[in-house]
Amino acid sequence: MNIVYLFAVAVIVILLASAIKILKEYERGVIFRLGRVLGSPKGPGIIFLIPIVDRMVKVSLRTVVLDVPPQDIITRDNVTIKVNAVVFFRVMDALKAIIDVENFLYAASQLAQTTLRSVLGQAELDELLSKREKINERLQEILDTHTEPWGIKVSNVEVKNVDLPQEMQRAISRQAEAERERRAKIIGAEGEFQASTKLSEASDILSKNPMALQLRYLQTLIEISTEKNSTIVFPLPIDLVKFFMDKMK
Repeated sequence: MNIVYLFAVAVIVILLASAIKILKEYERGVIFRLGRVLGSPKGPGIIFLIPIVDRMVKVSLRTVVLDVPPQDIITRDNVTIKVNAVVFFRVMDALKAIIDVENFLYAASQLAQTTLRSVLGQAELDELLSKREKINERLQEILDTHTEPWGIKVSNVEVKNVDLPQEMQRAISRQAEAERERRAKIIGAEGEFQASTKLSEASDILSKNPMALQLRYLQTLIEISTEKNSTIVFPLPIDLVKFFMDKMK
């Protein structure tokens, strides 16, 4: 008699456990009654089910961070690279996410991989390295369009790492070095041009005023005499001695 009593109590406990479900704030439950969907998703809070007849599938509404594994990609300029990315999405409609697709996590992962290969395969390497924000927006737009019928909203896509072959890394390094040298030469040439322009202007001014040229000669002599104690042969302008030569005549 005691065994029958204990068995009955155990059955009742099991039935109650299967009949009462508690859903958290970020969870929703899609209930199937004899294979048919029972209205809209339920939750959060306590959900009562009919044992054996009802079956509930939980769906989380939190943002899911999906890591896309590295993909071998050939860019438009025929460079082979490995690229991985991360996708941020969340379920907006739990009913569509369960009914319209078999496994929305797996489906989103496969769609992200194929889209990553397709979009990056249409871009050149320089564009991939310099215009990453534009590529991220393009990936997010395509993924969001394809996942919308599943009740999923893709909020962001980020390309994480771009692994280049060693020879391509060396080529990019040489290119960057050559670019820096080119800029340095251009800056030096611009400096020489500006200096020559100023010297030309100064020579025009001195040529119009001979006394200014003589004062400049004297100033240069004073500077040389204070800096170094040595013999210097300095050309003497004829205008300095012209006054004395006129007196002698």
